[in-house]
Amino acid sequence: MTAQPLPTLVLLPGLASDAALWRDQEPELRAHSGLAVKVSDAHARHATLPEMAAGLLAEHPGPLLLVGTSMGGILALEVCRQAPQRVVGLGLLGTSARPDTPELIALRTQACALFAAGRMDELLRANLMFAFHPDKLTARPELAQDYLAMMDRAGAQQLIRQNQAIMARPDSRPLLASITCPTLVVCGESDQLTPPASSQELAQGIARAELHLLPTCGHLLTWEQPEAVNGLLLGWLGRHFKR
Repeated sequence: MTAQPLPTLVLLPGLASDAALWRDQEPELRAHSGLAVKVSDAHARHATLPEMAAGLLAEHPGPLLLVGTSMGGILALEVCRQAPQRVVGLGLLGTSARPDTPELIALRTQACALFAAGRMDELLRANLMFAFHPDKLTARPELAQDYLAMMDRAGAQQLIRQNQAIMARPDSRPLLASITCPTLVVCGESDQLTPPASSQELAQGIARAELHLLPTCGHLLTWEQPEAVNGLLLGWLGRHFKR
């Protein structure tokens, strides 16, 4: 009897983010999961979510274990839509299955106009209070600088293009009932961008999904609560994906 190949663990960053968003998770997962670990940048190289998902599937053959935060979770759901047989596990962190509301689309459209007008830094600094729990910004002011530096690496055009991709995304709630692979859902209790209700909806829609809410935590949970996120991921991987 031929052993089934181990899945590749692919980490999916959020909007305009890069591998730095997983800086506290990637080495721990490489050291302790027993899996090949990759960080995808498909979102930075393709214009739409369907194109991002198709690119990711082409670049990573075989079974996939997808762990995405924010836009990365939205991309993971798009991969499930295109190739459900390829996805053997899902980690959905600080994300949502819902499409943007008209109000959110209006806000993103306004933000894109400001990015195009050269006001990126101004807008991102104003967004810090929504990205992080206020206690974290006070205790660890370097997080704000790391976030702004990461956004600067992406640049205005990436911010515009990825916001446009997010605005065009479909409603993934009808997809949830078809997902049968082991699924971990995690959210900061104080996440203002994808509130806990979004994660609760994911966990209720996906059969046997695990839900964990992190106290004193906002949207950027991989940076704000790295030890807690690592513990949840490694525990979940150990329960479901041991050799």
